[in-house]
Amino acid sequence: MQYFQAVQEGKQRASKSQMKMFEAAGFGMLTLTTKKIDGKFFPVGDEDFVAVINSPEGYVAILTDKDGFTKAQSKSLEKNEALLIFKKLRESGIPEYPKKEIQIWSERRSTVQNEISE
Repeated sequence: MQYFQAVQEGKQRASKSQMKMFEAAGFGMLTLTTKKIDGKFFPVGDEDFVAVINSPEGYVAILTDKDGFTKAQSKSLEKNEALLIFKKLRESGIPEYPKKEIQIWSERRSTVQNEISE
């Protein structure tokens, strides 16, 4: 797939995830629309998984594809607020991202939803 095609398809998929995040959090920022695997560009996956990561500004609820590439995120929040969004998204039927790391922008981040105290 050509880069331009991957961007267009990925943007459509990530925009759907952004709307789900917006519904749960009142805010949803688009993150990645493409992923690079073995030197080739692909659109982010169509599936959604939810997780929470720690950022320099606080905790962020995220939606990823099956490979852990983020598609949408909440704003930085206190840990309990991020966990509430995580729970809302889980209750809406979105599964928890099962692995321990995700890709956001150019960084790998550990998921922390199972380390957050209620």
